Amino acid sequence: MSTFLISCGGTGGHLSPGISLAEGLTARGHKVTLLISKKRVDARLIEKYPQFEFIPVAGTGFSLNPFLLLRCLVTQTQGFLHCLRLARFRRPDGIVGFGGFTSAPVVVAGWLLGIPVALHESNRIPGLAVRVLGRLAQRVYLPPGVRLPGVRARRVRYMGMPVRREIRRLPAAEARAALGLDPLRKVLVVFGGSQGSGPLNDFVTAKLPVLASEGIQLYCVTGLGKGEAATRELPAKDGGMVRAHFVPFCDRVAELLSAADLVLARAGAGTIAELIRCETPAILVPYPQAADDHQRANASFFERQGGGIVVEQTKMDTLQTEVLDLIFNDWLLRTFRGNLQRMDRANSLDLMLADLEDLCLPPPGAAAHPLPA
Repeated sequence: MSTFLISCGGTGGHLSPGISLAEGLTARGHKVTLLISKKRVDARLIEKYPQFEFIPVAGTGFSLNPFLLLRCLVTQTQGFLHCLRLARFRRPDGIVGFGGFTSAPVVVAGWLLGIPVALHESNRIPGLAVRVLGRLAQRVYLPPGVRLPGVRARRVRYMGMPVRREIRRLPAAEARAALGLDPLRKVLVVFGGSQGSGPLNDFVTAKLPVLASEGIQLYCVTGLGKGEAATRELPAKDGGMVRAHFVPFCDRVAELLSAADLVLARAGAGTIAELIRCETPAILVPYPQAADDHQRANASFFERQGGGIVVEQTKMDTLQTEVLDLIFNDWLLRTFRGNLQRMDRANSLDLMLADLEDLCLPPPGAAAHPLPA
């Protein structure tokens, strides 16, 4: 049995693949510890996984604002000292970082102690942490076709984002029954990622009567702190009633995406990976303030591969028409699902597990790498 530290906190897009990797490593007999942030969303996401050890680590993101920059430097130093002590005590065989501000402390600590370090980037434009820390890593996992200047080609492996074992395509009728949805009506899921999306929530609030009139059921994940759980019933023009469900958080992603005819979502890499795994067509609205505009790059790639369409936030006045045109176009939805199935052919988790074992584990009979006294 070998030991790994996995840094994956801050957002669902970092934590979800970290948990997926932890599931794969433990299934192969290894021991894992997951380092997360102290944010509320992390605490909520880990509730389903009591089998894993999670350790919150201090840290905040980089900012050019003087006050926030000072806070970043102080908390990152605290996080680094914590991770340095942890790595010296645990003596892991490998460290894996999934980007974001939680990766820097443990990656730098591992590099100083001579522990093999791997980084995984899910977005089409690598984030600041991966760009800066890539030179310290023995392995960098990137989406196919993405380049990272300054990192030697022999250290790069191309693969997608590992997805949690529980997230898979389910029969639509089963998923809808589990969520309290009518199996015979169209279902629109609105999903702004682990932190929700105010503009998407506002769109739903404004257009709910129109969507219900057309017989479209709604399941909207508003995000923590962006609304309370509620269920509304509205009339459809066929004389029936249509339900709209609002929840601040949903950890039943497989059921949520499998129940949907169409998803309206942001374009985080984690959301896109889950859409692909569940073969669910989507309209993506990239978050325009995302670092380096990476969500637009993610969404553009998804659209070019035929998984759905992209609507810019500045064009949300067209969103109602796009939703109504697409959700009732069964031929196009089937085409999108076929493309999504093709996009999910490679098993990124198995590829990553095999490569990590080659990279981090000592040869049979050899002692684990020594750490400085």
